[in-house]
Amino acid sequence: MPDPAPAPGDLPSVAPTLRALRHRAGLTLEAAARAAELSPAHLSRLETGHRQPSLPVLLGLARVYGTTVSELLGETAPDREAVVRAADAPETRAGGWSYRPAGAPGRAMQALKVRIPLSGGPQDQVVRVHPGEEWLHVLTGRLRLDLGDTTHLLGPGDSAHFDSLTPHRLAPDGPDGAELLFVHTLLQSPTAALCLGPEANAGHPTPSGVPTS
Repeated sequence: MPDPAPAPGDLPSVAPTLRALRHRAGLTLEAAARAAELSPAHLSRLETGHRQPSLPVLLGLARVYGTTVSELLGETAPDREAVVRAADAPETRAGGWSYRPAGAPGRAMQALKVRIPLSGGPQDQVVRVHPGEEWLHVLTGRLRLDLGDTTHLLGPGDSAHFDSLTPHRLAPDGPDGAELLFVHTLLQSPTAALCLGPEANAGHPTPSGVPTS
C-alpha cells in the first residue's frame, strides 16, 4: 500500500532528518534510493514531506544510513564510544583476508585494518562497484589497486581516496602480501558484500563485524 500523504501544511519531522542523514552518509538521492530499494521519486517525496514513510521503509533507510529508526524519528541517539581498544577488536577471517575493526559501529564511516595474504585468494579477483567513497593507506607490503582502467602500485605510506562507484579491485603485489587501513562510507549492504563482494562471499560464512564493499 502507498504511504499516506501528510495533512496539508504539515511537514513531518522525519523529512528533514532523512535529508540530513543522507547527506551525512555522502549518498546521492539515486544511490540512497537504490540501496533502500525505493525509487528516487519516492525517496524525494519522503524527504520533502509529501509522503509519510511506513515502518518497513524506515527500517530500510535506517540500515542504509547506519542509524536507528529512533534517530530517523528525531529521538536523541545514545552517546557512542569514541575509542576502540585493541582488546575489543577481535580479528575476523574471510576468504583468506583478515579484518580487525578500527572504528566504532553506527557511524557514517566504517574503518578496518585489513591483512591481505599472498596472491591467489578468491577476493583478489573480485571487482567491486557500490555507492560511497573509500580511503586506504598501505601499512606494510605492496598493494595493486585497479581503479577503472588504471592500475596503481602502492607501497608503505601510500594512500588512495576514490569514488567507489568506479570499478575497483585490490590485490597484493609481492610475496609478503599487504596490510592496510581501510575506511569507507558505505553502510547499507549485508556484511559480506563490501569487503568480499558477492562472488567471493559464495561458499564463505559472513564474518561478524566486517562491513560490506
